Amino acid sequence: MGRDKAAAGDNPARNIDILACGRAVIADEAEALEALTHALDDSFVAAVEALMGTGRRVVVSGIGKSGHVGRKIAATFASTGTPAFFMHAAEAAHGDLGMIMRGDTLLLLSLSGETRELKQVIAYAAEAGITVVAIGSKPTSTLMRLADVKLVLPSVREACPENISPTTSAIMMLAMGDALAIAMMNLRGVSRTKLNMFHPGGTIGQRLTRVSALMHGKDELPLVARDTPMRDVILKMTAHSFGIAGVIDDGGKLIGVITDGDLRRHADHLLDADAFAVMTHAPATIDVSSFAEDALQTMEEGKITALFVTHALDPRQPVGLIHIHDILRAGMR
Repeated sequence: MGRDKAAAGDNPARNIDILACGRAVIADEAEALEALTHALDDSFVAAVEALMGTGRRVVVSGIGKSGHVGRKIAATFASTGTPAFFMHAAEAAHGDLGMIMRGDTLLLLSLSGETRELKQVIAYAAEAGITVVAIGSKPTSTLMRLADVKLVLPSVREACPENISPTTSAIMMLAMGDALAIAMMNLRGVSRTKLNMFHPGGTIGQRLTRVSALMHGKDELPLVARDTPMRDVILKMTAHSFGIAGVIDDGGKLIGVITDGDLRRHADHLLDADAFAVMTHAPATIDVSSFAEDALQTMEEGKITALFVTHALDPRQPVGLIHIHDILRAGMR
């Protein structure tokens, strides 16, 4: 591996050619996506309405590169609130057509629109009275002529130098699927809470973890009264090891915090002061119902390492504390 890296470094002209090729492909595909943006019209609205009106599930099907794209589109639908699954077009005529039932909606993908396997699926859909939404690049193809809703991709050159391998067209097809999925997600009002139900594991599940699942509870809070001598405040901070203490009023409401930074800023008169004199007023806090990634963002923006967690209905009522180490242990960075 070391020799390979050295060889690459010894041939700057070759490196330039490789980079130029990669950038040209990405530029071509970006240009195609721009064209797709402007190509969306009332057919896209009709497709969303047809898919939203599905009584049961969206069945996505395709073959070849379109099939690979279709698998991803079906997965995106399912994870954003639209019940969906992928059916391989080649398997459809060998029994998998039984997976499709009245009330389903078909989303068929084919650049040419003449794929033999999909024609069998279209014939079955017509006989069963199943709505067909099609994505393709040939408006006069069999697929587009027989589909109920037609989404025609712009005619663009493939990034493949021979203009053969589906590259640019596949990216547009994938983007169209994402656009459909997110448009439906917005119409359904799918919230973060719902997404959390769909993604309990992995990185997404970690990002959607609630503050309440990671915070230290009320019994562990380093809280002091406003007139507490700083000597006692320091002892409280040391005992809890969070690097912070909350200052509360007589009603138990949070009125300020004292951090290690506050101790340094008041070092010249620290032992003669009380908590109120040293504290930072109007401290940053986080609602107990918030997501842990929001707490992390607040900490990073404020360059702080801990936040008091407050009651959902009272931003001054402390109910917990979350430290940046709690979030890091959860694997969010």
